[in-house]
Amino acid sequence: MRSSALLLLMVAGMPVMLDAQTSPDPMRSVAERYVKLVLAVGQHDADYVDAFYGPADWRTAAEAEKLPLAAIDQQAEVLEKDLAAVTAAPPNPRDAELWALRRQYLVRQMSALRARVSMLQGKRMTFDEESRALYDTVAPTLPETEFEKVLTQLEARLPGAGPLIERYDRFKQAFVIPAARVDRVFREAIRACRDRTLAHVELPAQERFTVEYVTGKSWSGYNWYQGDYQSLIQVNTDLPIYIDRALDLACHEGYPGHHVYNVLLEKHLVRDRGWIEYTVYPLFSPQSLIAEGTANFGIEVAFSPADRMTFERDVLFPLAGLDTRRVQEYYDVLALVDRLSYAGNEAARRYLDGTIDRAGAVAWLEKYAMYTTPRAEQRVKFIDQYRSYVINYNLGKDLIRAYITRKAGRQAAASRRWAEFAALLSSPRLPSGLK
Repeated sequence: MRSSALLLLMVAGMPVMLDAQTSPDPMRSVAERYVKLVLAVGQHDADYVDAFYGPADWRTAAEAEKLPLAAIDQQAEVLEKDLAAVTAAPPNPRDAELWALRRQYLVRQMSALRARVSMLQGKRMTFDEESRALYDTVAPTLPETEFEKVLTQLEARLPGAGPLIERYDRFKQAFVIPAARVDRVFREAIRACRDRTLAHVELPAQERFTVEYVTGKSWSGYNWYQGDYQSLIQVNTDLPIYIDRALDLACHEGYPGHHVYNVLLEKHLVRDRGWIEYTVYPLFSPQSLIAEGTANFGIEVAFSPADRMTFERDVLFPLAGLDTRRVQEYYDVLALVDRLSYAGNEAARRYLDGTIDRAGAVAWLEKYAMYTTPRAEQRVKFIDQYRSYVINYNLGKDLIRAYITRKAGRQAAASRRWAEFAALLSSPRLPSGLK
């Protein structure tokens, strides 16, 4: 029989009661040291700590000490050895599999931390070396011919005068959400995504998030998890927002994407088990492939293609004031363009490996990924800032889709797929563990 006790943890500076086992946690010490090292790296890399809701004084101490990178790496090396020496069994034998995943997660997160520290110290890696070191996987390399096949189909789908990218841009102009309608469309998309998620996933009653509209960013949307089951979601309005982005962002950043992922980790791992390492999220780590992959695949979990067509036609297109007769036409074209997503990886790989320059990367994205010049320039700005992180979106989605399909079955009912998806969101599984 398992006995339990209440532990007190400072979450976002406020006391939160945790239901945890009375047996001592043999990994508690290394987990705490890991969190503090992540916070230390964050003093050298403004993008590194994506979220932290552990003891507030740990962040204060990291800011005051500002540990040098060399010292961080030395402490990380010692911590890796101490983690390898932890051999105790989990307090609850029923947690054996989850405990093994927890240990593997910490080992690989530590390895990624040291890789990021080496990069901050000036070490250069190829695109593939970097993605393997940070995200536990490597994206496939695809030749131009793979994308040219899709472009040929788009040429036939979008006939007319001028370059294909100009024809595509003209086509999409009919599907821009007017600025005055963006908020109402986005909020309705969020409501629908949340309703579908809550029908299958149990979330804490107090979960919620705030939406803000911002400018001057290299990304289109961002979820800043605050702890205590709350998120701040920001939507970038620098460029026109097309109607498909409403549902994509609502699912990806909110339900069942980043917000739900962070809420479930906080509930099941931090509060229920007291695993404090999950109060911090280092962006440049294997956790990001799981986070981005589940956020993108979550769109498909929440809305089948037929469901999406119906919802867009009956709800979002009218709210945006768009022609509902063109829903199918729009998404047929987008389905083709989606097959070009790995062209973005190729642009980043070639750019970061030095085989093309910035102008070449912009031109590549225009030609093979169907980005207009402003969007291509924004994407290269993103690559400058986040580098090989780009693989987490498309490769992550593909790995998550394959994993859930294997677990649930190719012909599984929606409820079974939701169950496997929620289980993944609540566990410390690594990208290499998806294969």
